[in-house]
Amino acid sequence: MTASAIVQTQNLSKKYGSFNSVNRVDLHVQEGEIYGFLGPNGAGKTTTLKMLLGLVKPSEGTIKIFGESLNKNRPSILHRTGSLIESPSYYGHLTGLENMKVMQQLRNVPDKNVDEALRIVRLENHKNKKTEQYSLGMKQRLGIAMALLAFPKLLILDEPTNGLDPAGIGEIRELIKSLPSSYGITVLLSSHLLSEIDQIATSVGIISEGNLLFQGKMETLRKKSKSSIFLKTGDNSKAEHLLLTQGYCPVESDNWLVFENLIDTKVAEMNKFLVDHNIPVTRIEEHKKSLENIFLEITGKERSL
Repeated sequence: MTASAIVQTQNLSKKYGSFNSVNRVDLHVQEGEIYGFLGPNGAGKTTTLKMLLGLVKPSEGTIKIFGESLNKNRPSILHRTGSLIESPSYYGHLTGLENMKVMQQLRNVPDKNVDEALRIVRLENHKNKKTEQYSLGMKQRLGIAMALLAFPKLLILDEPTNGLDPAGIGEIRELIKSLPSSYGITVLLSSHLLSEIDQIATSVGIISEGNLLFQGKMETLRKKSKSSIFLKTGDNSKAEHLLLTQGYCPVESDNWLVFENLIDTKVAEMNKFLVDHNIPVTRIEEHKKSLENIFLEITGKERSL
C-alpha cells in the first residue's frame, strides 16, 4: 500500500460460475483524487464497487482501504466511507429531512451534519417535501446527501448522473468536483459516460469485460489523443509526390492527405510550398482523437458505451 493510497486492490476477481465478472483487477485510488471508473454497461464496475464495500464477496484477491484490510476492518472502514450504489434508497412517504434523520440515527452523527449535507446538494429548500414528489435529479441528490452525512474520507458513487437531464448532470458534476478541495473527500465514481469522466475525473481506470485495461492520470490518457492534419488540394497525387521529396510522410485517406503530429510552423511551410508549386490548397483541418476513440483503441472493440 502506497503512502497516499486510499483504495488498493490486488488481483481482485469475482466469478459467477465460469463467468469472470471481474478479472484480477488492481485498483489504485490516491488521496484527494476524483477517480473515474469507466466502462460499458456490464463491464464489472458495479460488482467491483460492491466488493469494495463488502456487499459482494470476492472470489480472489485482496482489498485495502485506508491501508487496512477490508476483511479484518470492515466496520472501521465503512465508518469513514460513504456510498451510493445503483440508485438511492429512501422512504417515499417521508420528507427529505425525515429520510436524512433516519440515516442520521444509523450513522450517529450530529444535526449540523444533516443541515450541511442538505445544503451541499442544494435540497435545503425542499427538505420538508415528500420524496415521492421529488424529481429524479432531486432523488439522486438526496442519495448523495445521505452518502455525505458522516462527511466520509472516501465517497463511492455508482453512475451518479444516470438518467438525469443535462441540467441535473451539470449540477451533480459541479457538486462532485467541489468535494476534494472543500471537504477533503476522495471520490471514486463509475460511469459509462465518457464525456462525464473527461470533465470531472483527475484519474481514470478503464474496464472492459472485467479486465482493467488502463489506469492513470487523465492527462496521460489525453496525451494519447495525438492530432492529425488533414489536407485537401486541387491535385492530391501531385501534392503527395512533391511533399514526399520534402520529407513529409502523408497517408491517403478518402481524398485527403493525412499527416501525424505536425506543428503549426510545419503546416504553414507545407501550405506555402504547395501554393508556390501552383497546387491549390482547398482545405486544412486538424483532427484529434476523442476520448471515445481512445477508449475504442484501448479496448479494441467497436461498440458504444
